[in-house]
Amino acid sequence: MSKIAIVTGGAKGIGYGSTKRLLDDGATVVMFDWDEAGLEQASKDFAGYGERISGMKVDISSDAQVKKAIEAVGNKYGRIDYVVNCAGIQTYGTAVETSEETWDKTFNVNVKSMFLTAKHVAPTMIAQKSGSIVNISSVQSLVSQKTVVAYSASKGAINALTRATAIDLASSNVRVNAILPGSVDTPMLREAAELHRGTLSVEEVLADWGSGHPLGRIAKSSEVGDLAVF
Repeated sequence: MSKIAIVTGGAKGIGYGSTKRLLDDGATVVMFDWDEAGLEQASKDFAGYGERISGMKVDISSDAQVKKAIEAVGNKYGRIDYVVNCAGIQTYGTAVETSEETWDKTFNVNVKSMFLTAKHVAPTMIAQKSGSIVNISSVQSLVSQKTVVAYSASKGAINALTRATAIDLASSNVRVNAILPGSVDTPMLREAAELHRGTLSVEEVLADWGSGHPLGRIAKSSEVGDLAVF
């Protein structure tokens, strides 16, 4: 039987790249995503993998919905081997400019969701004495640009959540790790480039941002997927 994986935000961006990489590695993948159109398109894209791919519409900031979805996966397959938490949003603003609503939404989607998936998948992984959880953080958890106070803080919280959960679950042979990418070519990054491009094209903005990375370019979502599978 193939390994069973859940990928949050699996229909787009880093989640899409991670889903494809897991499928290529032989896993059965269930995508959790709020975007119904995205799930439909991703399911079409991955149709060649047959019954090893499926999707569920889930509000990953809702305890009840996450609990129900994870229980459904566990009941269907009898085990859950991997969770890759890719769901996230980018928000902008200084501490002065950021509203309480934006702050709460950023933390609900970026951090609370990862707490909830760990909360509800951990009992299964503990019982089977194996499992791996990968949380997608960001280099902005360590160094920050201007006007991303909620986003940067949420990514720092992911790092702390990952460390604490890893310690709690280690004795049960469950590993918890975080990946801290720089800029990755995703729809979210392209939306940011559109927002900040001025007179430049989106491609010119992405090339400029890429020049600040050691490789001289931004990453591909598939490359982050490679690391998640590793």
